[in-house]
Amino acid sequence: MYSLLIRCYLVIGIAILFISTSAIFVKLSESPAGVIAFYRLLFSVLIIAPVFVLTSRKEKIKLTKESWIYSILAGVLLAFHFILWFESLRFTSVTSSTVMVTLQPIFAVIGAYLFFKEKATLLEIGCVLLALAGSFIIGWNDLNISGQALFGDALALLACLFITVYLLCGQRVRGALSVTTYTFIVYSVSTVTLFIYVISTNQSLIPISHQEWIYFILLAIFPTLLGHSLLNWSLKFVSTTVISMAILFEPIGAAVLAYLLLNEKVSTMQVVGSGIIFLGVSLYLIQKRKNTLSENKGILASNKLMKIGSE
Repeated sequence: MYSLLIRCYLVIGIAILFISTSAIFVKLSESPAGVIAFYRLLFSVLIIAPVFVLTSRKEKIKLTKESWIYSILAGVLLAFHFILWFESLRFTSVTSSTVMVTLQPIFAVIGAYLFFKEKATLLEIGCVLLALAGSFIIGWNDLNISGQALFGDALALLACLFITVYLLCGQRVRGALSVTTYTFIVYSVSTVTLFIYVISTNQSLIPISHQEWIYFILLAIFPTLLGHSLLNWSLKFVSTTVISMAILFEPIGAAVLAYLLLNEKVSTMQVVGSGIIFLGVSLYLIQKRKNTLSENKGILASNKLMKIGSE
């Protein structure tokens, strides 16, 4: 169990590294938010389709009514998460937007309790609040910059709520579905949802330049297939809360990339806020690992006593 937990943390870390590239590609693209999101998911579906076909032949896929409902809901939520977040990047910086969109723990802790009766310790809640304090420092800094930046932060915060519920839906059904099946269904539903959104808002599906296609494909490969798909795999083994806390590392990676690739300046308040987030997330993951190990030891001890009693 311990080795599996370490493996999950490693996979989550790799996923977040790739997800950190998302804001950079979106910022470089000149297409509307809905169009970027549509092609990102469309290319993702086209890439994983052959794998899904091969997998479906080998395993008997049984989709219950509950699996369909939560998978479809997850796909719709993912679509609007991308629309809101990509739009927020038009109004605020990469660092601030990614910070706001990763404020998932506050929603994840509540959602995990309501959906799965997962209780958080006072120390874990303290770590969440510490990480959130870092995010609010960055948000307060944007308030002092302009109302437009604050509007971008608000869009990113709403996108954050959508992605948290999306992860909770995944946690609900991932035990019954393989990661390939679940991912293919969710990404397909997202693609259809985004197509309807783009058409209904009279946006053109023809990019203004050939370079846009490169950004769409990179978005599909790195932050989607090597990012979100790995997180979907992890949902079978760890809680949404753990993933949500780990995702708070994303703004730090995005800020570094924005500084190196986009020459986007990082303010002192953003550095301070990011440092506080890093501390809060690190303490949370360490505490979560200790609690998991303690629970496993308790289960093993209980099983051992039951075995002795039966003898």
